[in-house]
Amino acid sequence: MSNPNSLKRDFLKKWLMGLQIYTTTNRNMTVADRKRAIKLSADIALASSRNCATRWSRAVIAGTSVHDGSFLVANGVLGRAVCERIKESSSKITRSSWCSGKILKRSRRVGRRKKCRKAGAEWIAKRLVQKRTRMLRGLVPGGEFMDEVSLIEETLDYILALQTQVDVMRCLATTAYVAPPSL
Repeated sequence: MSNPNSLKRDFLKKWLMGLQIYTTTNRNMTVADRKRAIKLSADIALASSRNCATRWSRAVIAGTSVHDGSFLVANGVLGRAVCERIKESSSKITRSSWCSGKILKRSRRVGRRKKCRKAGAEWIAKRLVQKRTRMLRGLVPGGEFMDEVSLIEETLDYILALQTQVDVMRCLATTAYVAPPSL
């Protein structure tokens, strides 16, 4: 774990750099475009402040090719070589392997239904854990491709990164509120 203050400083620097890149490419922005730019640059800055060492950060950066201006922001903040390397490594996981795993799980469930009804409390606890794990996989970027142990580790790291993001944004909002710009 790195120093929280240096992580906050690194996040703020990369966030502002991403905002600057996005706003120079798009001069006429609506309120919705500005909101998207803030969220996009914050996500990329958050992922890049972890040096792309975690799966969730690589998943966030790999997802930047979907949006129009996000690719430019990711290239500006991280560099083109890093973005290409992350996208190549993330493309190895195909949707077909994910779908076949889903079909396999579904086929296993059919045979177990009769046995599970007899188990009672154990069955209820197991179903509860499965539901919460499924929900957690949906919350963490790239979580749907992780096993349970990796999912917990990545979730803890993602929570710390999000807390850093909230702290920086709260500090920025407090500073802007307390000291309005003088004309």
